[in-house]
Amino acid sequence: MSVLTDQPAAPEAAAQSAPAPVRRRRRTDSAYYWMVLPALALFLLLHTTPVLRGIYYSFTDYAGYGSYEFVGFTNYLNLFEDARIADSYLFTFQFAAVATILTNMAALAVALGLNARIKLRATLRGVFFTPNVLSILIVGYVFNYLFTYSLPYVGESLGIDALSTSILADPDLAWVGVVILAVWQAAAFNIIIYLAGLQTVPEDLYEAATLDGAGPWQRFRSVTLPLIAPFVTINTVLSLRNFLQVFDHIQALTAGGPGSATTSVSYLIFKGGFKGGEYAYQTANAVLFFVVIVVISVF
Repeated sequence: MSVLTDQPAAPEAAAQSAPAPVRRRRRTDSAYYWMVLPALALFLLLHTTPVLRGIYYSFTDYAGYGSYEFVGFTNYLNLFEDARIADSYLFTFQFAAVATILTNMAALAVALGLNARIKLRATLRGVFFTPNVLSILIVGYVFNYLFTYSLPYVGESLGIDALSTSILADPDLAWVGVVILAVWQAAAFNIIIYLAGLQTVPEDLYEAATLDGAGPWQRFRSVTLPLIAPFVTINTVLSLRNFLQVFDHIQALTAGGPGSATTSVSYLIFKGGFKGGEYAYQTANAVLFFVVIVVISVF
């Protein structure tokens, strides 16, 4: 009886007495470190170090040359009392909001057309992507010529007084020229993102919606838009972030004018920091603007 009762317990005892398996730590090949470390070193040297130095200078009265003294939070406190700073932030946010909405509307409309079964679809996709590979400064000077000379000439020929003068010389309309250039250039990249999103929508859903009697607008509202919502979010965030940092468009078209009507935060930082002797002050503005962009992006 004792033998029979001991037999079932033998495997359990053996399992308990067996040594636990030893976990061997995987060894990482040193080649991976040699691939990462140079990039990390360049990033720290060319990005992190200048950022830290800039943050340090924002607490001084450094003019970009010569000696300087530590002034604490004086530069940051003065930012909230400077009318130029307030105006530049207001223009930047208004411009970014309008340009983001128009860019995404135009890009989505073009993407829907390019996603349809039309002739020369591949060629047209390449044509609409062309603005994304062109330099903003070069294209900006072309648009500057069009707004300054070509469009007023057409307005005079047609007897349209509103177009007879350059909109870039009008403080109330100069921002429109900047928005037109920004939307024309930025829509190209958004079109590609929307095309990628439209490719993920199953054709079966369109067929089922058509059988249920849904028209083009109902199919777009009930099928297409909900399924490409993540791509709308991506384009909105990227567009808003890029437009908040607008600089090249303004440099090529208006140089911040007329007066200061189209002075963005980035352009004010450049103009005041490198040309106006406000290096430390505008560095503080840059740090504040960096925090604002990070908060918006995270949100």
